[in-house]
This record gives sequence, C-alpha cells and structure tokens, in this order.
Amino acid sequence: MRNIVLARVDDRLIHGEVVSVWTPSLSVNCIIVIDDIVAKDMFNTRVLKALAPSGVKIEIYSVSDGVDALKAEGNSKERVMILTKTPIVFDKLHDQGVELKEVNLGGMGIRNERKPFIKNVACDDSEIESIRNLTNKGVHVYYQLVPEQKVIEVTSYI
Repeated sequence: MRNIVLARVDDRLIHGEVVSVWTPSLSVNCIIVIDDIVAKDMFNTRVLKALAPSGVKIEIYSVSDGVDALKAEGNSKERVMILTKTPIVFDKLHDQGVELKEVNLGGMGIRNERKPFIKNVACDDSEIESIRNLTNKGVHVYYQLVPEQKVIEVTSYI
C-alpha cells in the first residue's frame, strides 16, 4: 500500500490551496487524482499535470484503476495526497480495500442537488450518506480548509 498522507475531497482538485499550502506542509511528493470523468479527459489531465508544483508527480486514475494504484507496493519516501471531487469516491475506495484513516473535506461547491453542509462544503444526500458510511467504518472525516485552520468534526452534522 502506498503512503497516503492526506485524502482530501475538493471539487477543484489541484488549485492554489493544494499547491501552495497542503503540498509543502505535508511534504507531498505525489498527488493522485481519482475521478472517472477527469481520467477520460486528456485536456483536463494535461491542465492538472501543468498545475503541479515542481518535483511533485501527478497521477490521474478512474476509481477502479485508482484502487489498484493505491494498493500497489509503495516507496518508503513517497508521500501521497489523494484528491477526489466527492466523498463517494473515498467510500468506494474503502469498500475495495484501500486503507483510509482519515478523509479531509475541503471545498465542495453548491451545484445541482448539493446543499450547504458545513463551511465551504455543500453535499447532496448521497455524499452525506458516504460520509456517514466512512465514519461508521472508523474513518475520521473532518473539515479543514487549510492546515492552519482548526479541524471541525463533521459527525454532529450527519
């Protein structure tokens, strides 16, 4: 299994907070984006790879390929951040044997069926159900926009 230092839900994927704050604060040297749609979109794949900080490897997978990539033998020096657009992906990864201790909720914008949940996080019913599933499986799910900010527990919101 690869060395996961942060599993983060952020529908913007790679952007300023991830590049300038999370990556250096956790000494991340590999960002893995797991999203079925992005994995098929060569333009978005190129854009995300271009946004990578210097020295940080970017890998982009569908959910099924992501399971195999995360369960692969890891390098002891590797420090992986996983980014997804929705907690549903982390629920699926966990169900398929990817060991997750924590899931960080970052920015999830209001769109379609999503309603305000906590701070900068909006969720639809299926995303709230996935958060509930993860917590019931012993995964610590919390909101924290940036490392300097206080952690907000989401258990009282689900």
